Amino acid sequence: GQDKATLETFFDALGPERSALITHVSADGAAWIASVVAERAPNAVRCADPFHVVKWATEALDEVRRGAWNEARKAARHNDARRTRGRPPADAPARPDSARATGIKNCRYALWKNPENLTEKQQTKLAWIVQTDPRLARAYYLKEGLRVIFKLPLEEATEALDKWVGWARRCRIPSFVKLQKSIVKHRTAILASIEHSLSNGRVESMNTKIRLMTRIAFGFKSPEALIALAMLSLGGHKPVLPGRD
Repeated sequence: GQDKATLETFFDALGPERSALITHVSADGAAWIASVVAERAPNAVRCADPFHVVKWATEALDEVRRGAWNEARKAARHNDARRTRGRPPADAPARPDSARATGIKNCRYALWKNPENLTEKQQTKLAWIVQTDPRLARAYYLKEGLRVIFKLPLEEATEALDKWVGWARRCRIPSFVKLQKSIVKHRTAILASIEHSLSNGRVESMNTKIRLMTRIAFGFKSPEALIALAMLSLGGHKPVLPGRD
């Protein structure tokens, strides 16, 4: 589950004494997580998971991309309607507005991926966006700017985050103006994740492995066998099994 009741069940199983020993909690920005952690693990420093924070920026960027795509499609339909009487030949080259709509639609992964992971074709698409759509390019740079902050030392990251908030506040892109409000709200948790170098990475990796085990466990008579399999593989203690050299 992904709700308050599930997290409460975890702390119930852990017990108040062990809960009080928790020093740090890495999580996304959900308010229900913060409220439960504050109540059940009052000594813990809450850290905002970098992946989820950058995901917020990626979603804001994609909102800008979809808006630019819709505008380009509307322009293409409008201009095509005006050209109907001319009836261009079937082999005529694509109109600039139609080509722009297609280009924006196909640039999604070039905008999402980290620059160091772009293919040569995706680099070309990104360069085309920078030249043809300054607003979308600005949204891309805002997303990348936020991602880079998590790679900086704490002192530099603190200054960079404040500058990013100011940039986003003035950018005149509604999705990023809204995002900077969330960043300000979670500023302490974001800087805590940078200070303590914490993320949800290990937990997400473990969850992926458990999902794979769940598929392997289809047909098992009871969930206890799956739990035992997960504990044996991921619990830390791996006893030597019979039959192994």
